[in-house]
Amino acid sequence: MRVGMKVAIIGAGTIGGAIARCLVESGQYETVMATRRNARKLSDLEKLGVVVDLDNRQAAESADLVVLAVKPSNVLEVVGEIRNKIQSKVVLSLAAAISLKVLERAAPQTRFVRAMPNIAVLVRSSFTAYSPGSGVTSEDKRGVEEVLRTMGVFAEVEEKHMDAVTGLSGSLPAYLFTIVEALMYAGIKVGLPRDFSLKSAAQTVLGSAKLILETEKHFAELKDMVVTPGGVTIEGIYELEDKRIRTAIMRAVEAATHKSKKIAEFLGQES
Repeated sequence: MRVGMKVAIIGAGTIGGAIARCLVESGQYETVMATRRNARKLSDLEKLGVVVDLDNRQAAESADLVVLAVKPSNVLEVVGEIRNKIQSKVVLSLAAAISLKVLERAAPQTRFVRAMPNIAVLVRSSFTAYSPGSGVTSEDKRGVEEVLRTMGVFAEVEEKHMDAVTGLSGSLPAYLFTIVEALMYAGIKVGLPRDFSLKSAAQTVLGSAKLILETEKHFAELKDMVVTPGGVTIEGIYELEDKRIRTAIMRAVEAATHKSKKIAEFLGQES
């Protein structure tokens, strides 16, 4: 599969539309197509050069690679609709909880890759995990990875981990939004202006993440660089440990993972 290919995004809502923008702005693709039930909402993409107003079958037929960005409950219906148009093609499915086995049963002659991005694709900073299905070649993987690279950072993972990926990185932005919102209000409570409090909290989260990724230091070492004996920070750490914040976050990821598995089981039985 070559860079410069034609890509169709079926279901260009928030995530699908963001991916279309990433692909167009990369300048690597001959044609980027997008479909959506309400085609009028694709006008902004059309201004960027995305080909819109195609139906799903026409878009799939014209594409070298198809990206499925529809809701999990609609995936099998859409796959059934385009099945004859995606034979011998690669389809990248972004639907949470829909297994490769279910997808391949719905369209046996299609090479599926399952992926889980997150909403940070809107700023080309998604972490996306992906799992290739049976029959996917090394060339297919390179083509998929080029698409994922336009969206941010990616990593291959065994499919058995995809529900956990959904519970962690797929859902993580919502956890962090909740935490940053709490930090913003904390800043307001101690007298900081709202805009300043929000910016300082969000930028510090961003900077802290870069420290983790770029220094590769252990969390304890990084934390000890901030916490000094009898200082200010240790008072805050004490309160966090008292409220068991780490346990609460781990339970959130565990609960989201469990929910993804339940949805997968239900949809697998329904297919």
